[in-house]
Amino acid sequence: MLIIRNRAIVEDDFVHVPDGAELPAAGKPIVTLARYAGAREELLGRYPALGVRMASDQLPGDIPDLDRLVLIAIEFPRFTDGRGYSTARQLRDRHRFTGELRAVGWVLRDQLYYMERCGFDAFELKPGKPLENALEAFREFSVTYQAAADDKRPLYRRR
Repeated sequence: MLIIRNRAIVEDDFVHVPDGAELPAAGKPIVTLARYAGAREELLGRYPALGVRMASDQLPGDIPDLDRLVLIAIEFPRFTDGRGYSTARQLRDRHRFTGELRAVGWVLRDQLYYMERCGFDAFELKPGKPLENALEAFREFSVTYQAAADDKRPLYRRR
């Protein structure tokens, strides 16, 4: 599967593993927060690169051993559900998460620029959406006024 990571189209090296499904023998799985919380030590010991998938109603404080994860995937169940933006900002600003933050679920081209400003660096677009076209979203704005995860300085401090 192809995704956008760091403003480039790349092959995804992680695999989503739903609850109840068998874990791969090796590789880079993304498991649900519930599965991770229930078998944290086993998963962290078994996989050097582990990701956790969060639902939109879960909070960053719900993730144990956050600093041992390399990826957090935040679900967007609908394009009108903006809680993932706040979760991303909290992970970057309050919890100092430095791994990959991935937007999954109902992710559309029009949201990418704003998601990136909140701290996302990887995106799984809604199936059927052209990734090449989506890359243009990052070039649609040349100036921002507010401070954000991608630049802590407001415009007047950048002069």
